[in-house]
Amino acid sequence: MAGPVLSLKGLGKRFGASPVFSGVDLDVASGDRIAIIGASGSGKSTLLRCINFLERPDEGRVILGGEPVGEARQRGGGTEMRYDERALNRLRQRVGMVFQQFNLFPHMTVIANVMEGLVTVKRIARDEARPKALAELARVGLADKAEAYPAHLSGGQKQRVAIARALAMEPEILLFDEPTSALDPALVGEVLNTIQSLAEDGRTMLLVTHEIGFAYHMATRVIFLAEGGIYEQGTPDEVLKAPRRPLTQAFIAGHRRFNF
Repeated sequence: MAGPVLSLKGLGKRFGASPVFSGVDLDVASGDRIAIIGASGSGKSTLLRCINFLERPDEGRVILGGEPVGEARQRGGGTEMRYDERALNRLRQRVGMVFQQFNLFPHMTVIANVMEGLVTVKRIARDEARPKALAELARVGLADKAEAYPAHLSGGQKQRVAIARALAMEPEILLFDEPTSALDPALVGEVLNTIQSLAEDGRTMLLVTHEIGFAYHMATRVIFLAEGGIYEQGTPDEVLKAPRRPLTQAFIAGHRRFNF
């Protein structure tokens, strides 16, 4: 049996003297779709950012494909992690991320945005990168917007371009950081439909979301963050329909009151 594609072992992060989370252990198998939920400030986005090292963890290890990221060195009687930036860039090609705010280059066309990583990071020739980028735009239903600029797109279309850009790099794992939080309510559905289609394709993904109903239908596992770590986890039925612990129960009850 193949091992996990991603493991977190005792992962922790703090800002100054304030811990965000600590002792996070998590194994992600190929095809897992993990929804990460929790109150504002519980560390959901920070956890994703630590997985692809946009934030450096302060403790613990990230293990990708069985290989630990970084090198542990002894310093001053303790252990310090060292990370090679080139190795982290290679990791980010394997672990794609879709952000809340799209992060598209406004001066580039849609197709140029999707091609950018292929050309500058993977060093693929433009005439080879373009058909690949077009194929990913077609996957998210935006092939007809290839020559448009981001300013001429709706928020939902911008987010789907961002998803196409991440897919073009052929990542092993996709991280979604509240991908609908910056959208008007009328545009949320088109982005969730795109993510659902990726789930149906068997993509491995971790999704931070406040769309609890969507998490119930999309996820194979749900993680609730509270009190500085993974407070409760299980299947969508276990966590979202019949949570066992009080903070999870209170959180889910607040969402059910309105939309779940």
